[in-house]
Amino acid sequence: MRPAVHGIHHVTGIVRDGQSNVDFYSDALGLRFVKRTVDFEDRFSYHLHYGDATGSAGSVLTFFPFLDEADGRVGRPQIASTALAVPDQSLDYWRSRLEDRGAVVGSIDRRFDERALSVHDPDGTHIELVAGTGHAEPWDGSVPPEHGIRGVAGVSVLSASPYITASILETFGFTRGGQDGTRVRYRTGRGVVDILDRDTEYGREGAGTIHHVAFGVDDVDALHAWRETLAGRDDVRVSYVHDRDYYHSLYVRDAGGILFELATEPIEMTAGDPSPGEHLYLPSQFEEDRETIESQLPRIELP
Repeated sequence: MRPAVHGIHHVTGIVRDGQSNVDFYSDALGLRFVKRTVDFEDRFSYHLHYGDATGSAGSVLTFFPFLDEADGRVGRPQIASTALAVPDQSLDYWRSRLEDRGAVVGSIDRRFDERALSVHDPDGTHIELVAGTGHAEPWDGSVPPEHGIRGVAGVSVLSASPYITASILETFGFTRGGQDGTRVRYRTGRGVVDILDRDTEYGREGAGTIHHVAFGVDDVDALHAWRETLAGRDDVRVSYVHDRDYYHSLYVRDAGGILFELATEPIEMTAGDPSPGEHLYLPSQFEEDRETIESQLPRIELP
């Protein structure tokens, strides 16, 4: 029996400027800045995390800001957008709030039984605010809690091979939830994955693109079990298990080109961090180099 996959754990994007990223997600969107740390593969680059009060699974957005990153282009095979849950009657509030802050705000669209407001962050990352109940408690920060974001509602993906991406989602235990035009929905225990079955140009990874979506599993044993299950398939490439300090993870790229991550939960990104977002959190293996690392990182001020 395959270990359970619980739904969306976090979503990670690539941006250019750390300060504008913090200003947008912490101030304009009102998420809590739950972790200021570094890219474990490049300790001289930030890895910024936002979420609910504790940074629990299903609430977290993370970003790698690279100052010299070229603009990306959204297309196949990529994650096209991330949807965040907001209360049913809050879309007008959000449109006004984001327009007042100079954000690029689009139309309110309908798909299935929901309404979604399109917006782009300062680097062009496509975010959708979806009216619905959500699964996380809103952070009581710059946005009144009655309008606050209630977790990651889902992602929309542009696969080079939609049938293969659908197959890996079904392997993870997601269930097909219907079709609305070119949007085919797969439901999870926490959030949805919509496969956009449409012709688009090929994308280019860079600033303003979404790198991967992660799904939660129970523990490290589950990751190893999934690795054993997936390693024999010819339609996926699977990594080794990685220690990310506050969780462990496994990366899976399907033959449609979409990068998924499986990550252990529960997580609390604020645990053991006396001032989340305010100071640089480093895993123990980097602590001896703290002074050098901090001297190389650009300054980021909290809103």
